[in-house]
Amino acid sequence: MEQRFQKAMAALEAANAEDPVSETDGGESVPRALLYSWRMTARLNGLAPEAPETLRLAVHAQHLRRWALSRADYPAGRAGYHRWRTDLAVEHARECGDIMRRAGYPEADVSRVQSLLRKENRETDPDCQMLEDTACLVFLQHYLDDFAAKHDRDKLLHVLRRTWRKMGKPGRQAAANLTLSAMATDLLAKIGLDTVD
Repeated sequence: MEQRFQKAMAALEAANAEDPVSETDGGESVPRALLYSWRMTARLNGLAPEAPETLRLAVHAQHLRRWALSRADYPAGRAGYHRWRTDLAVEHARECGDIMRRAGYPEADVSRVQSLLRKENRETDPDCQMLEDTACLVFLQHYLDDFAAKHDRDKLLHVLRRTWRKMGKPGRQAAANLTLSAMATDLLAKIGLDTVD
């Protein structure tokens, strides 16, 4: 079992390493999708170190080859954005499924990971909620400042409120302990996201 997991993870890494856009992390240039997958896995390891293989694979595949579907190819506005996000989830699930099958996973495991990547049953599926918490925490810790530089305050507050609503209690507790920039901390405090309910 460990062999097929390692094989699948290596294939996910290889696919994400093809991202034509890189980011700098610790002075090193890393393909953007690959860096995101590392951050997602590191965050999950902190939140749920005993997570099942299926969740670990889904977390690592969250942005699998995301650059292949460009936001610019969809209409502007909320409807276009949601269509893009839905298509991304379907494509991530399809590609991850192909990788898992080649690694030797049974169809039941493939279907499980695909369901997680499509965010099905988030309100009733603890693993799906953990995937969502992981993604929200990675956004808050690593991407909020850049996002804030591109959007006005009203848009930021709207996005942060939606992010908080999507998170479960473990995610919110972890968010309260993140070390964030002064700007991000101020934004979260403004709408009460620094408190855990």
